Amino acid sequence: MVDETIAEVLMVSMSLQGHLNPMLNLAKRLISNGVHVTVATTEDARHRLKENLKNMNVQFEFFSDGLTLDFDRSNTEALVNTIKLQGSKNFSTLLTNLTKDHNYSCVIINPFVPFAIDVIADHGIPCAMLWIQASATYSIYYRYYKYIDSFPNLEDPNEKVHLPSLPVLNVRDLPSFMLPSSPRHFWNLLNDLFKSLDKVKTVLGTSFYEIEEEIVKSMDSLKPIYPIGPLVSPFLLGEKESDDFKLDMLSAEDSCIEWLDNKPPSSVIYVSFGSITELSQKQMNNFALALKNSNKSFLWVIRSHGSNNSNASDLPIEFLEETKGRGLVVKWSPQEKVLRHPSVACFISHCGWNSTIESLVTGVPVICYPDWTDQKTNAILIENVIKNGVNLKCDEDRVASTKEIERCISEVMDGPSALRIKKRATEIKESARKSLQEGGTSDQNLDKFINDFIVTNSVKA
Repeated sequence: MVDETIAEVLMVSMSLQGHLNPMLNLAKRLISNGVHVTVATTEDARHRLKENLKNMNVQFEFFSDGLTLDFDRSNTEALVNTIKLQGSKNFSTLLTNLTKDHNYSCVIINPFVPFAIDVIADHGIPCAMLWIQASATYSIYYRYYKYIDSFPNLEDPNEKVHLPSLPVLNVRDLPSFMLPSSPRHFWNLLNDLFKSLDKVKTVLGTSFYEIEEEIVKSMDSLKPIYPIGPLVSPFLLGEKESDDFKLDMLSAEDSCIEWLDNKPPSSVIYVSFGSITELSQKQMNNFALALKNSNKSFLWVIRSHGSNNSNASDLPIEFLEETKGRGLVVKWSPQEKVLRHPSVACFISHCGWNSTIESLVTGVPVICYPDWTDQKTNAILIENVIKNGVNLKCDEDRVASTKEIERCISEVMDGPSALRIKKRATEIKESARKSLQEGGTSDQNLDKFINDFIVTNSVKA
């Protein structure tokens, strides 16, 4: 245990749920080891998370991202460009004020606030980074932005990419932010990060060693990454549910748990593409027909984005009538409870890293339908490295046919590969938990970080 009177850490993150939750899960583990943690995020979070923050067992501080509170932050170009200029100045002012009363051993950032690195360096405080995606994407980005390995022409989505300790990838399987088709501000964001990475003393990962062993080893001679995950809610690891370190920016429909209670074990297909991905009408129709034809029970989360896409009202009426009782469509689900539920047999997912890690910890096989950012790389990992699921094959417009969706459902639930995939998912679930136990790989990495980084810097201060 650390003397909490001298060990203080500041964390910095954008106010996005998928960014904050891994930071909060790390905060909980640091606090349990006697470290005092403060989380700094953008001012808009104070208003959007007002009720959640009342339950938080961690101190929050806020700085302006340079935009008004009513600004639509789905305009990512304006957000990324403004926070780089105005947000960095505001964060510097906050850090100056905080250091009058706090003696931080280090500041831990996530990858999407690169502007903070120079600010932290200017204040003379050691900086660490929590990588909130797979170690594989860290390796890919590092090798690309640091010019370590040669990459092909990224204009051709079918061009092969050969990188150490990774399966052979097509260009389209790379993280989308580095591709020419991605908006330039995303490319610049990652470029800023890796240009400043020499000022980051150590890199922690939300993954765990056992699923990416060779990938982690391949970074040892470059800028090592030390997995301390899976950084998930303790509830997913079997502990009692608690709201003291949990943020949910959307209101979940808990009634779906009661619905699941009335379904047999391993009988339900859970379908959710996260809070951002929108399906076209053709995609909606193909998934609806495949779920109907499967004769399986299903729980489908369809977010309403206030547009003509991804709206449950766009589902074919005959689909809703013919699957009544067998299927349930909700606007948002309590995903942790759903994935832990014994009736859930598989997860059709967009393969965001948080959802991917949650499926690994709960032992639920995955059918991958990735969209952007790191999701396509995660899907390759699931099918070819972790081997706890399958990847939907799509046409050039990213549409999976009804037959292809049916094929993957069958393969994961009934086909010759189903037992193998389920067995592998169960093995991964056990190794995930062992990694966090005393003496496990993630436990050792976190202890080393606390003792060699936080404690050492506290003593120096």
